[in-house]
Amino acid sequence: MTKKRIIVTSILPGKIFNSFLNNNDFEIKLLSKEEKENLAKITEEFQPHGIISLLSDNIDKKVLEASKNLKIVANYAVGFNNIDIETAKQLNITITNTPKVLTDATADITMLLILMVTRKAILADSFVRKGKFDGWQPELFTGPSLLGKTIGILGFGRIGRAVAKRAKAFGMNILYYKRNHLLENEEDLLGISYADFDLIIEKSDILSIHLPYTEKNHHLINKEVLNKMKNRSVLINTARGAIVDEKALVNALKNQKLFGAGLDVYEQEPQIEKELLEMENVVLFPHIGSATIETREKMAAMVVDNCLTVLNNEKPKNPVF
Repeated sequence: MTKKRIIVTSILPGKIFNSFLNNNDFEIKLLSKEEKENLAKITEEFQPHGIISLLSDNIDKKVLEASKNLKIVANYAVGFNNIDIETAKQLNITITNTPKVLTDATADITMLLILMVTRKAILADSFVRKGKFDGWQPELFTGPSLLGKTIGILGFGRIGRAVAKRAKAFGMNILYYKRNHLLENEEDLLGISYADFDLIIEKSDILSIHLPYTEKNHHLINKEVLNKMKNRSVLINTARGAIVDEKALVNALKNQKLFGAGLDVYEQEPQIEKELLEMENVVLFPHIGSATIETREKMAAMVVDNCLTVLNNEKPKNPVF
């Protein structure tokens, strides 16, 4: 019996993934960096039945059409905007993702960014390390308190809800925006209030983005929107980089319209607007929203399970469509 072939674009963490790589029931090809850059060509040559991919891998029409055997692309991410979904549907290729497991990790990173921006944590740390700290001073690295401030949560799925719970513990007022707002009794239970897009932009001291990336959401946060934000407010993005127009963000920060920004994702990732790198009122993370050991290992276990389930002609637990 011919072994099923699987392309894996990256080493993943955890015992389950390691066991999978050593599974002799399958022919597994772990790609080098150079091979990843020619994914369509490698796919055509190897003719895999499955692909385990990262969000940074461009699974376009050429890749999807390159193998007649391809049945599954298991994406190691909640998002799947790196995959040509329409072509996958036409070719009857199953696409899966890794939802739910990274909710708390991403919500934690969101709060960390908020605290680091408002309390000038990176500047303060650098100040101490450079030997400049010579005693307590009344106005040294002061920043706005979170208590009593309004956080606007743009997108209220699992991660948005988890951020709301954490913000509540800091004594913040919580506005949320989503396509269909919650029932009044659920809002009361969570201690949150609905605001339409324009209102949440105008009223938020801190605006935190938790929307999926779609064409409609491309540059949703643009020059016009940034100008409508509260003076000296904070923008946080742990969702998708291209939701924010980075050039417009740079201008809003340079003009001190915003107090600061915290970013874990970027418009042209891994490239970042050069001026952002030079700004002291911006905290920049290398896309580590889900980077707890436990979360990343669970994600790896999910992609393996999704891939093998489909190759065994069964329904996966996490289909995108």
